[in-house]
Amino acid sequence: MTPSLIHLAEAQKSAPVTDWAARIGWVVGLLVFVAFVYWLMRQGWKWRGTLQGDLPELPGTPADAGEPRLTLSGRYHGSTTAGQWLDRIVARGLGTRSRVELTLTDQGLDVVRPGATSFFVPAAALRGARLDKGIAGKVLTEGGLLIVTWRHGDREIDSGFRSDRAADHAAWVEALNTLSTTHTTTTTEHTETEGAR
Repeated sequence: MTPSLIHLAEAQKSAPVTDWAARIGWVVGLLVFVAFVYWLMRQGWKWRGTLQGDLPELPGTPADAGEPRLTLSGRYHGSTTAGQWLDRIVARGLGTRSRVELTLTDQGLDVVRPGATSFFVPAAALRGARLDKGIAGKVLTEGGLLIVTWRHGDREIDSGFRSDRAADHAAWVEALNTLSTTHTTTTTEHTETEGAR
């Protein structure tokens, strides 16, 4: 047989048959692995919620919250233990990311979250605000997050928000810090007056 006929015979051989059983086995194995990892994450989330079960119920908006000083539409990115940006708080619905409408009044900060737990931070509980770049798994550009520090029960909490208009953040930091400082000063003076009597 001449070389050209040998080459022609080799070209006419059928293509290798795909081993579908092996491919399906790999796909099923990968899906099982992904489901297992997701299950572990869910269990970790539930366990964290159990450990934080001592967190009191979140306060609701008072009937007379006062006139709005500032409003903001944007996203709520989560809450952590103050100063520990990776120690996520999931109890009382604080771990759920959502859209948010913020309203700041002389009485405090109203946090309205469609589809998630809304809450109110009284002025007495506010500890200040700052700009930062990350909180609990969400990292943005420098100054991309408005972090509000507040006290609830025996915990100090950092909650992260991002306005639809990032230019609004600076005004919020100034207003929140002014309100928390004013309220702290007033409370201290009141306590000292009561103690002197």
